[in-house]
Amino acid sequence: MAKDFTLEKYEAFLKAAIDNGYQLVSYQNYLNNDFEKVLILRHDVDKKPQNSLRTAQLQHQLGVTGTYYFRAVPESFDVSVIKQIANLGHEIGYHYEDLTICKGDYENAIVHFEKWLTKLREFYPVKTVCMHGSPLSRHDNRKLWDKYNYKDFGSVAEPYFDIDFNEVFYITDTGRKWDGNKVSVRDKVASKFELTFHSTDDLIIAFKEGKLPNKIMQNIHPQRWSNNRLEWIQELFLQNIKNSIKKALFVK
Repeated sequence: MAKDFTLEKYEAFLKAAIDNGYQLVSYQNYLNNDFEKVLILRHDVDKKPQNSLRTAQLQHQLGVTGTYYFRAVPESFDVSVIKQIANLGHEIGYHYEDLTICKGDYENAIVHFEKWLTKLREFYPVKTVCMHGSPLSRHDNRKLWDKYNYKDFGSVAEPYFDIDFNEVFYITDTGRKWDGNKVSVRDKVASKFELTFHSTDDLIIAFKEGKLPNKIMQNIHPQRWSNNRLEWIQELFLQNIKNSIKKALFVK
C-alpha cells in the first residue's frame, strides 16, 4: 500500500466517498440543506496554509467544497491563501483560540475574538467558527461561551456545540492517525458510534463496503498531508514527539 497522509491518499479517500453516494459539502452547506448521505469537509488550518491551498485545489478539481478554519496567528493567517481558497468556492471560518491567547482573561478574549472575526470578514462573510484545541494550554477555548454567545457576533454555528455527534460520525486526523483519541486533548466528541479506523486505507475500504454511517464530518489538518518527502518525514517525526508529550502530560 502507498504511504498514508499524501495528497494522492486524500484524493482516494474523497473519491471513495463520492463513488459511494456521499455529498461532499462545507459545514455551512450542511446547515442549510438536508442530505441523505453527506461528508462534511472540515479543515483546521493550524499552520502551513499552502498545504490547505493544495487540498482546496484538489477538492475544486473534484467539484466539491469544504470549510477551512484559519487561526489568528502568523503561521495560519495568510491573506493570499485565504482569498485563493475562498475564490475556489470554499467556506472560510475562524479557528478561535482567544482564551488561550489572552491567558484566560475573558474580557480581553472576547475583544480579541471580535477583532479577528471582523478582520477575517474582510475577505469572506464568515458564518461559522470552530475551537482550536490549543493542546499545550490549560485553557479550553470553548469556555469563552460560558460567559458570551458566539451567535451575538453573527456566527450561525460552532460544530462542537451545534452538531449532534450521535447522528453525525466524527473522524479526525488528530495525532496523524484516525484513531488518535488517546493523544487528543480536546479534539474529541461524545458519540454513540463505536467504529474505529487507523489508516486512511481503512476508511477507504469502509466506504467501499458500505460500513460507514450516512452522515460524517471529517476534520483534517492539511499540514499533515504532503507529497514532499522531506516535509512528510518531518511531520511524522514531530507529530510522534508531540503525541508522546500530550499522552504523558495532558491527556486524561
